[in-house]
Amino acid sequence: MSYKGTVKNGVVILPRNAKLRNGTEVKVTPIAGRQDDDFTDMLVSVSKKVRGLPRDLAAQHDHYLYGTPKR
Repeated sequence: MSYKGTVKNGVVILPRNAKLRNGTEVKVTPIAGRQDDDFTDMLVSVSKKVRGLPRDLAAQHDHYLYGTPKR
């Protein structure tokens, strides 16, 4: 038997029809799709620490990375 649930505030929420006794050991295997949150959180945290980059870096990244003329 298996159930599909969601995580809210660090707690697994199962459907109402899931009948498990208190203390039952379970195995939780995340379904692909939301596992990239850790990477996104890490990327945001790093980007907050970076200082001194040109204001037009996003638009002119080829210029700064490869030396191509600015567009």
